[in-house]
Amino acid sequence: MSESYRTVAERASASFEVQGSQFIGHVAPVETVDAAEAFCAERRAEYADATHNVPAYRVRASPDREYASDDGEPSGSAGKPALNVLQQRDIENVAAVVTRYYGGTNLGVGGLARSYSRAVKEGVDAAGVVESVPHERFSITVAYDDSGSVRSLLESADVDFTADYEAEVTFAVRVPTAEGGELRDRVRSATSGRADIEGHR
Repeated sequence: MSESYRTVAERASASFEVQGSQFIGHVAPVETVDAAEAFCAERRAEYADATHNVPAYRVRASPDREYASDDGEPSGSAGKPALNVLQQRDIENVAAVVTRYYGGTNLGVGGLARSYSRAVKEGVDAAGVVESVPHERFSITVAYDDSGSVRSLLESADVDFTADYEAEVTFAVRVPTAEGGELRDRVRSATSGRADIEGHR
């Protein structure tokens, strides 16, 4: 799974009204099912007063995971249309939640499907679509004596990382999967094998 894929560039949202009902489409890039579930839970909590919060996501996992729920709307009128947009746009590692505040007029299954589709489309348009490659994450824990050389190695490799300075120094690294093995080898070499490397996707 080292090939590139399409995803959204950032978190974004878009809103509009249909016959008094307000729809808000929220989208976010995610890398795991847990992250997708967390994004959906955040939106449900933030918009707890809404009539519906309809989730949909596509995550490149092993196996690939797709999920959608109608969240109380008529069957097939909300979750499936939301997920269809992600499928048709061929975007992955993305989560979407459509928030609806009911406005007093029933839209019918067709009207709901169009509205939920539109909310996701406009959310994706607001976020922008980018090409990405699969990433993995791992941590590197070293003594202070080795932290300078590890930090400069990570900076020269131009990877995303954060450093936590406590009794030892722990670097949380995010790197394209295709480059992960070589980077770990370079860290081991730079520290003469003293680095404690823990990998997790």
